[in-house]
Amino acid sequence: MYWTEIAGFVTGALCVWLVVRRNIWNFPVGIANNIFFWVLFMQAGLYADAWLQVVYLVLGGLGWYWWLHGGENRSALVVRSTPAWGWAAVLAFVAVATFVVYALLTSHTDSTVPVGDASTTALSLGAQIMLNRKWIGNWLLWIAADVLYIWLYAHKGLYLTSVLYAGFLVMCIIGLVQWRRAAGDANATQPVHNDLVSA
Repeated sequence: MYWTEIAGFVTGALCVWLVVRRNIWNFPVGIANNIFFWVLFMQAGLYADAWLQVVYLVLGGLGWYWWLHGGENRSALVVRSTPAWGWAAVLAFVAVATFVVYALLTSHTDSTVPVGDASTTALSLGAQIMLNRKWIGNWLLWIAADVLYIWLYAHKGLYLTSVLYAGFLVMCIIGLVQWRRAAGDANATQPVHNDLVSA
């Protein structure tokens, strides 16, 4: 077991818990998690997952800004349903990204799990984009990705990380329920910055 796997476990669990709570601190914790997992996945030969962490760094910074200033008149974003055009755009992105990452893995790396690595990478990117906009549908993509990740990491011998993603799966289900409740709450139309600070 690598020390980076333990650090990734701790920061990953904390990050998802903060997202479920709609707490803005999920972004800096998530960035630390990206760094630990980049090192771990490069060591394990999960190249797409490793470079996905670099993309997460960029998306994390963007999401951080959007959560604070991406709403109407630069106000904080609120939780809301995924628009139909958003679903169409994200699912198209996931399909194209899966194909592109698979092609790169099979032609430029020695990956032994190109299908699993490519599909989880694409699903995770799509989910992160939706999360950055506080669309509830992000949880459905995370759930799909986590189911695949549990198998993928166990297959590669990263058992602690596989257990972590089983925990993520549970938290994603909780997050889906809580975000739907928040969207249905009359107070969800108000800026959530105070909620984020006190969460």
